[in-house]
Amino acid sequence: MSTEPEKKKKMMKASIPVEEYMYPGTVDCQGCGAAYAMRLALKALGPETMVVIPACCWSIIAGPFPTSALKVPIYHTAFETAAVVSSGIKAGLDIMGKEATVVAWAGDGGTFDIGVQALSAAAERNENIVYICYDNEAYMNTGIQRSSATPWGAWTTTTPRKHPKDRPKKNMMEIMAAHRIPYCASASIGYPEDFIRKLKKAKEMVGTRFFHVLATCPTGWRSPPEWQLRIPRLAVESCVFPLYEIEDGVYKINKKPRRKLPVADYLKTQGRFRHLTEKQIQYIQELVDANWELLLKKEKFGKIF
Repeated sequence: MSTEPEKKKKMMKASIPVEEYMYPGTVDCQGCGAAYAMRLALKALGPETMVVIPACCWSIIAGPFPTSALKVPIYHTAFETAAVVSSGIKAGLDIMGKEATVVAWAGDGGTFDIGVQALSAAAERNENIVYICYDNEAYMNTGIQRSSATPWGAWTTTTPRKHPKDRPKKNMMEIMAAHRIPYCASASIGYPEDFIRKLKKAKEMVGTRFFHVLATCPTGWRSPPEWQLRIPRLAVESCVFPLYEIEDGVYKINKKPRRKLPVADYLKTQGRFRHLTEKQIQYIQELVDANWELLLKKEKFGKIF
């Protein structure tokens, strides 16, 4: 007879599809959160999926033609064009009468910065695509340079220890919600069931669907590879990275920590924050608390459009 913990474990396993659409032996770094995010995404979306990948870590992981890390079609494109190329592919499929989910798969550099103009245009037109940003909070593929997704106070090679990033992280969820698209969702590889549930929901929708996924980068975050899932869980439990969705203008927080952890518990797992003083950590805690309270108010307020 199964014990309660065993039953719970079986139920959790059952919620993640067993099918694999990603080949083993890929060239990603040990503990790469972006690779695990792709694996989960394809499990949720299934074989009738086409993936558009701009310049990013995943353009290397996926492999050069004719090799491929995925069991679904891939289209490599320029850094700034993931959204517009995905829109064109989806239009072509519609003309041919073929059904497939077209996914733009880009990093934070290709989403928050270089690709934001194409993404904004696609969202304004409400193109029928799924856009997934795997966010490792810097330009990791080209040498760990800061992006607008890099958190305040973080070390990168262009924001060194004595001069860390002095601007807050850009809020892409709110930027995308302002386009009044059908669906925006944050997700974490530390909570795979939540990510898969949201993707399955989004798959059945029509229009632009945006995902912001926190994906660990041990190389850039200066963290142990074996903490691939531990760190993004801590990000959620400390409210550094809340899990929520905005469906037709309605906010819903998917996980409210029973015991909100101090931000320091998250920061101390990563060498990129090792230089921070107690005063700076307290400042980050205040920023996180303010953002969390604002999100709670948005959920309580109800429909925003």
